[in-house]
Amino acid sequence: MYRDKYTVKRYRSMTAYIVLCVFFIMVMANALCIAAFNLMYMAGMIGQPAPMALLLLMLSISTIIGSVLTALFSGKVLSPLLELTEAMQRVGKGDFDVKISELSPIYEMRQLQENFNLMAKELGGTQMFRDDFINGFSHEFKTPMVSVYGFAKQLKNGGLAPEQQEEYIDIILSESQRLINLSGNILMLNKLENQEIVTDKELFSLDEEIRRSILLLEPQWSKKNMSVIPQLERTEFYGNAEMLKQVWLNVIGNAIKYTDLNGEITVKLYSRKPAEVTVVVSDNGIGMDNATLSRIFEKFYRGDSAHGSGGNGLGLAMVKRIIELCGGTIKVKSEPSRGTDFYIYLPNENGQESLSRRQERKAPAAK
Repeated sequence: MYRDKYTVKRYRSMTAYIVLCVFFIMVMANALCIAAFNLMYMAGMIGQPAPMALLLLMLSISTIIGSVLTALFSGKVLSPLLELTEAMQRVGKGDFDVKISELSPIYEMRQLQENFNLMAKELGGTQMFRDDFINGFSHEFKTPMVSVYGFAKQLKNGGLAPEQQEEYIDIILSESQRLINLSGNILMLNKLENQEIVTDKELFSLDEEIRRSILLLEPQWSKKNMSVIPQLERTEFYGNAEMLKQVWLNVIGNAIKYTDLNGEITVKLYSRKPAEVTVVVSDNGIGMDNATLSRIFEKFYRGDSAHGSGGNGLGLAMVKRIIELCGGTIKVKSEPSRGTDFYIYLPNENGQESLSRRQERKAPAAK
């Protein structure tokens, strides 16, 4: 790592300071040894005092050896510390690519270096995510605004046939709705990211709530002549129905969007564990490759823009955050041209309570 003149000067000053400290410590230690020998002689504990010349020789040799060893090995301690200080300064200036490659043999220092590398990596990822978010938002916001401005300007200039006017007005309305949806999704996602607990919980029928979501999406799957097959077990669920509704609308809506005409979607709801429910949404659509699978929950990411009309890449990011807030998990399996399966696992407090009640009914009454 390159070091400027000030850094080198500081390094040398610290080394000299440590050597000087060790030198004085060695001198004091030897002086105390001489004084101890004399006191022991005066107290009659030893027969004769140690020769002064021998003591002075031991003092000189030990002091020199101690100082030389300190000068040689101080770099082993100071160099990693100095490198860490420089790396922290670079991070403070916004350089998150810095990494300490040569780790110290001292365990505590090595742990500090490894933790620094991890911190720098996390900060770099956060910065990249922030830049991607800003770029994605700017693109998603600018595109409909340009359309609204362009067609509004054409309408103001006049000279258009009634059919063209109607077409331009429809485009303006459509792009305006797209902006409304974008801002609404961003506000909702921001609220979810700053939320730590799920509020407004109530007991509701989860199977009926999923069935209503399928019906709300009926215009979309009917337009593509698709079959949506619900296989929903009766399930009483304790949670926020309105929040979870966003999950079903987005996941099923995505399945509709990325499935071709005459396709088939299956929505299953079942419970294999007393305190957990599983929802599986399967389609026989275009599927995804591994590169797309690894990024589908990122903000503004859309794997197939040709099929993603009207989307803004925020739906699945919201889905993942809602499921995390509920204490659940989401998994995805997909292959290109072979469809996609979304697996959603949610803990159900009501399910555990129902199990306890069933066990109480089965237990013999106390006499």
